[in-house]
Amino acid sequence: MIRKNFFVNKWYARVAKLGLMLAIIAPIVSCSGSNDDELVGNWVKIGAFSGIPRTSATGTTLGGYGYVGLGYNYAKDERLTDFWKYDASSSTWEQLSDFPGSGRTNAVSFAADGKLYVGTGFDGTSGVRLNDFYAYNPSAAEGEDEWTSVAALDVEGREGMTAFSINSVGYVLGGEDADGTAYKDMYAYQPTTDTWSKVADFGGDKRSNAVAFVIDDIAYVCTGISNGSYPNDFYKFDPTEGSIGTWTELRKISDISDDSYDDDYDIIRTNAVAFTSNGKGYIATGGKGSSGTDVWEYNPSTDLWVEKTSFEGSSRYNAVAFTINEIGYVLTGQQGTSSNFDDMYRFEPNSEYEEND
Repeated sequence: MIRKNFFVNKWYARVAKLGLMLAIIAPIVSCSGSNDDELVGNWVKIGAFSGIPRTSATGTTLGGYGYVGLGYNYAKDERLTDFWKYDASSSTWEQLSDFPGSGRTNAVSFAADGKLYVGTGFDGTSGVRLNDFYAYNPSAAEGEDEWTSVAALDVEGREGMTAFSINSVGYVLGGEDADGTAYKDMYAYQPTTDTWSKVADFGGDKRSNAVAFVIDDIAYVCTGISNGSYPNDFYKFDPTEGSIGTWTELRKISDISDDSYDDDYDIIRTNAVAFTSNGKGYIATGGKGSSGTDVWEYNPSTDLWVEKTSFEGSSRYNAVAFTINEIGYVLTGQQGTSSNFDDMYRFEPNSEYEEND
């Protein structure tokens, strides 16, 4: 048994030979490495999402409310069309009228000009990647259609695109087509004219299932998968620079420099979520090969990342996140290929960690 316990590396083998030293060394080894007690931030489990469990849904924030819908439920083997609105002040969900398009996974959504826009994705029933878009108007008068069809994206259907909005303009980029080919092109949607226009291509590698967050009218995009590989590049987009906007490369999200700032970076992943809080960006869940729970905070003033307390729910891919009143929320998603979730957590980035609160 002693040989088995200490055969992990040569150093432990030498320690085992010392015999008497074993009792002294073992406690030191068991306490090595980082843990959540040393990290900052606290996850709080709150009331579950009111819809059925799902993965690969879409969601965003509009008018101080969180919106979540679509996705796939394993138990029913069903692509979903329901949509929900979350009121953080009362921690309650309201079911909206169903999404009028086909049920789908890996769609995108963004808020612009007072409406919610939802489109693209994968219709697993027909096997088709989609390019259609619909607008939800939360201020529709009684008797008016809450959902209306708007201009389709002028590309062949895609899933796993990335979306964000800045100054009432929506942006979608990347994704992959039915052949699994990834892209890096980006398009802007103008709600006032119901038109799409091609803008600056994403500055990094082609990719799908990346994350985006917006701070002070600048979008930040990273992670995802690029034709089978996990990119480590990181870019920001300023829509006011040049006629079609400008992408600027930032520091990589892996340990590639000779400096110490990135020694502990382990941010590369796909199918993660992102949200913002008080001028900082956060990436959570997702992973490489297996789902994870680690959380990273980005400070745009320093272009540096710091690890925060890990997500306290089960590890997962394909969750949904949104921000309400500077608080990030993470919910739904999947673990493996046969389970999905309806649990929901909020993150307090500067609070002391409290286990299972």
